[in-house]
Amino acid sequence: MIKKIFPFVLATLTLMSAPVAAFADDDTVATEIVDTMNKLFGVHPGFRANHAKGLVTEGHFKASPDAAGLSKAAIFNGSSIPVTVRFSDSTGVPNIPDGKANANPHGLSIKYHLPDGSETDMVINSLHFFPVASGADFHDMLQAIAASPDNAPKPTKLDQFFEAHPAAPKALATPHTPDSFADEIYYGINAFIFTNKAGQKQAVRYQAVPEKIVHLDAAEAAKQAPDFLIDELPKRLAKGPVTFHLKAQLAAPTDPTNDATKPWPDDRKLVDLGVLTIEKAVPDSLSAQKALLFLPGQVIDGIDVSDDPLIGTRDSAYAVSFSRRSQ
Repeated sequence: MIKKIFPFVLATLTLMSAPVAAFADDDTVATEIVDTMNKLFGVHPGFRANHAKGLVTEGHFKASPDAAGLSKAAIFNGSSIPVTVRFSDSTGVPNIPDGKANANPHGLSIKYHLPDGSETDMVINSLHFFPVASGADFHDMLQAIAASPDNAPKPTKLDQFFEAHPAAPKALATPHTPDSFADEIYYGINAFIFTNKAGQKQAVRYQAVPEKIVHLDAAEAAKQAPDFLIDELPKRLAKGPVTFHLKAQLAAPTDPTNDATKPWPDDRKLVDLGVLTIEKAVPDSLSAQKALLFLPGQVIDGIDVSDDPLIGTRDSAYAVSFSRRSQ
């Protein structure tokens, strides 16, 4: 059972980046989450507690005219914004085979570099929604996984957790192995609040939509080379850029913004915010990714965090992990 559940575990700690030691000091839940992940995946010096295996790329983002109508954020002003983008596999195992089920969900983290030297991040992944709604529940799920080996008597701690948290098994069914990092759709599990120049506010969740989505079945994924995703994207980029359309799903007034286990209905409006263009893989990705920390809550004027408690937990846990791997 543990082998089948890792995909949950992996989405919250999708990545890390930036100067945020203030988060890392006193958040007990975040520290316990990282401690438990280190026990589940082992301690690998210099690597993330989760999404340890990844690939760093560079490119730019250019917003659509519709984006400025939703948010006054500088990244949506229509200029070309340089970006650093990291794609990743789940788990804290740096050499996990890309085709393993445990490598799902895959992550996409974007760092926007603004002209004034400031930065803002988006940290999304291929889970359509999250299995739990709070950091405390996420920690409890990790503990339940650890206490539920394959030979554990039934009902296991994990069985009991799932009974009390029915969104968890539904979330587990959503990610799949893509044939390329470039052929996957990535979702923002948390809500953010856009404010435009007129002061109007709109709750949104992000999506990064590729030109095409190609998923492998379990048998096809098992046949792939251990690093097929990591190796394929640089080869593709050598032939030309890869693009995603960054989109915002707009919440209706009745849609919850504080519960990542509850996806908004598919009929909610999607606004194309612009095109994310990936141009090249960085020459020494392994070295580059160790210096990066991506934070969901690192926002700029025109974008605010919502009342989703997971945003703060993710920021704190990423900072704890970043502090440890930087020592």
